[in-house]
Amino acid sequence: MKGLIVKEPFASMIVRGEKRWEIRKTRTKFRGEVWIISNGFAIGSAKLTDVLGPFSVEELVKYSNYHKISYEELKRYSKGKKLYAWVFNEPKEFNEKIKVNLPRGVRVWVNL
Repeated sequence: MKGLIVKEPFASMIVRGEKRWEIRKTRTKFRGEVWIISNGFAIGSAKLTDVLGPFSVEELVKYSNYHKISYEELKRYSKGKKLYAWVFNEPKEFNEKIKVNLPRGVRVWVNL
């Protein structure tokens, strides 16, 4: 199982099904179920089904109902580079958080 580290409030929005696109600076070849990890805890899971893009900030802002990020935040995050939308489906919020031991330096993926 893989775990994806996502900052709040976006992690909770993904597992509740409110946010379907996670915006990242890179693509990933991985597809399948992942645990969503925030602040050292797995809070739920979702199925990573696709990666769309690359997009400019101006293109992405048209899809804010999918990613829930403001134009200003997208601009700051992108630093002028193209961005990708990691598409999530089948979200599940765990009844209880699960503590995850994160290896030093890990920033995106965790092997569970």
